[in-house]
Amino acid sequence: MTVTGYGQALGAGTILNAISTWKGAAFGLDLKTFARVELSQGDGPIEGIIEENRDMDTTLIENAVGITLDLFNLKMQGTVQTRSEIPHASGLKSSSAAANAVIIATLDAIKESMEPLDMVKLGVQAAKKSGVTITGAFDDACASFFGGVVVTDNREDILFNRINKNSEVLVFVPPQKAYSSETDVTGSKLIGPWIDMAYDLVIHREFEKAMTLNGFLYCGALGFDTKPMMVALESGIEGVTLSGTGPAYVAMGDSSDLDKLAKAWEKGSTGGNVIRTKINNEGAIKTR
Repeated sequence: MTVTGYGQALGAGTILNAISTWKGAAFGLDLKTFARVELSQGDGPIEGIIEENRDMDTTLIENAVGITLDLFNLKMQGTVQTRSEIPHASGLKSSSAAANAVIIATLDAIKESMEPLDMVKLGVQAAKKSGVTITGAFDDACASFFGGVVVTDNREDILFNRINKNSEVLVFVPPQKAYSSETDVTGSKLIGPWIDMAYDLVIHREFEKAMTLNGFLYCGALGFDTKPMMVALESGIEGVTLSGTGPAYVAMGDSSDLDKLAKAWEKGSTGGNVIRTKINNEGAIKTR
C-alpha cells in the first residue's frame, strides 16, 4: 500500500543573524515551499526531486523524511518532491522551508502528529545532518514554521517570543548564490558586541532599527555591498538588511516607500530580481 502526504512552509527574512552571538530573530515571508511525500513498505531508498532544479542536491529533503520515519520506527521507501517560490541559496531560508514542509508531509503520509516545536527541532536536526547550516538555523526554522516575527536562542533551541507583525516586504535577490555552510564565521564573531546592541533593539520590538544595524554589520563582516541598503534608506525605508548570509536583501515598510525602493533597486540591478511580498503570520500548514 502506498501512502501520500503534503505540506508547505514559509521562506523567511532576517532581523538578527544568529551566527555572531547565537541570538536570532527572523520573520516569515509569504513565499512558500510545497512538499509531496509518497511512501510504501520496504527497505529501499528515499529519492528526492526538487522540481525547479532537478540537478540540486536532495540530501536535506531525503534526510528530513528519513529522520521522521526513524522517530516512529518505520521502514519505508519512496519519493519526496518539493516545489518552491523561494530563491535558493539567497539567504531567504529555503532550506528551513524545505525541511519543515517535508516533515509536515511525511507526518501527513504516515498519519502521525507531533508538537509544532518538536517538528521544528526535527527540521533543524535534518539541516545539521545534511550540513546546510552553521548554527542550526533555529530562528529561520521557527520563522518558516510559525510565521510572524520570532526571537530565539539558536545554541539552546529556545523560542523566546513569537509576534504577529503586519508589513509589506520587498526582496532584492542578486544573481549570485551564497551557501550558509560555506560562510567564514571569523568576521561574524568579531562584530558580536555590536550585534548585542541590535539584539537589545529586538527585545524592545524596534525590529526595523535592529535589522538595519544587523545589515550594515554583517555586510561588513561577510563582504557584501551596502549600496542596496543605502538606496533603501534614501527611499524612506527604516528596516532593511542583508538576509541571512546573503546575497539577498529584505526591506519592510509602507507601500509608497517600497514603491520607490522597487524602482531604485530595479534601476540599479545588474541581473538581480526584485520580489514584492509581505510578512506571513499564518505559518506552515498541511495542504492538499
